[in-house]
Amino acid sequence: MNRSLFIVFFLAISLSGFAQKIVLEGTYQGKNVFVQNPEADEKGSFCTERVIVNGSEIRIQNTNAYEIKLDSLGFKLDDTIKIEITHKAGCKPKVITPNYSPKGNFDIVTISIDSNGILHWISKNEIHPLPYTVEQYRWNKWVKIGEVEGKGGMEENAYSFQTKPHSRQNKFRVKQVASGKTRLSATAEFEFPDLNVEIIGDAQKLADVIEFNQETMYELYDRYGNLVRKGSGKTIEIKGLERNFYYLNYDNNSAKTVTKFW
Repeated sequence: MNRSLFIVFFLAISLSGFAQKIVLEGTYQGKNVFVQNPEADEKGSFCTERVIVNGSEIRIQNTNAYEIKLDSLGFKLDDTIKIEITHKAGCKPKVITPNYSPKGNFDIVTISIDSNGILHWISKNEIHPLPYTVEQYRWNKWVKIGEVEGKGGMEENAYSFQTKPHSRQNKFRVKQVASGKTRLSATAEFEFPDLNVEIIGDAQKLADVIEFNQETMYELYDRYGNLVRKGSGKTIEIKGLERNFYYLNYDNNSAKTVTKFW
């Protein structure tokens, strides 16, 4: 069973082969479990027969709803928990799970980039299958260049991502964001040849396009610092922008001044 499928209390439920036991597995995130417990017959008996948490039976209320009070059982955050709810045939308790944003966690075993610009990393202890954001240090800041879906689980997982290196020194990292918190990997660095990316023509007398001699990532800002164009390619369409000066980031060059002359 893939433990990463269970997000706090536990958003997936598996049935035993006897179809009279509900088994829940996951990690403790500070929440209790609530169970709707229907009547089993007209005599007023209820569906649940036993509740076992990590091998020990706990007492529950013999009512149409009860709470499994995990907070009173001494668990710490991220402790592994297994709950078994044995019930009568012909009825089935319903587990109510609280709303919860998954907790991000991972440990990077290795992270590196090869001569072809492919970023490789191996991680473990991911808990939940959250996406990895891949970032490159460009233009004096970290820029998102892609995303890779995480696999989750506690075992080691291997990932790779094809980057687009710029001239000379390159830095890359991955991160996960969950519950408002960001977790970052170490940085992978390598040296790339100078690509000699240049603007074709006079950068101070631009009209409808900015043209490069080869494909490159770019960002174009107006004089107030507002981002007006972003992408990758050999040309930037600027038709429709007002006549004025702009700041251009491309390749490993930052804040180069260009002017839309007409």
